[in-house]
Amino acid sequence: MKISTRGRYGMRLLIDLAEHSGEDHVALASVAERQNISVRYLEQVAVILRRAGFIRSVKGASGGYALALRPQDIIIGDALRELEGDMLVVDPPLPASQETKLQRCIRLTVFDRLNDRIAQVIDRKTLASVVGTVDPDESYMYFI
Repeated sequence: MKISTRGRYGMRLLIDLAEHSGEDHVALASVAERQNISVRYLEQVAVILRRAGFIRSVKGASGGYALALRPQDIIIGDALRELEGDMLVVDPPLPASQETKLQRCIRLTVFDRLNDRIAQVIDRKTLASVVGTVDPDESYMYFI
């Protein structure tokens, strides 16, 4: 599993909006400049996050985007799944397919455990914990 540019840029957009949550809204052009991301690509990512309910848009000449939820209410895993789809290292076997004993052993002892560990990490982190607004002991230093 590899997180795509869409997933990485989407997380950077959410973090940037969380860091500027004191403002009513933030123009995508200013986020793009701070994050060194193409505005056009960021617009595509913003549409996905808006439809999923993570951000809201403010229309007009001085419009922009803001978080639709509090940073502590946005689970990193939920946002990544909206941007990336499932976060599995290997897709589960199809119901009609027959697994050999070896395939089942590898799936149960390696792939399913990896999937569980990934889910444990991304589903326990909130946007607030990533930007350090909840508990500094649980957060990493983050600089733009």
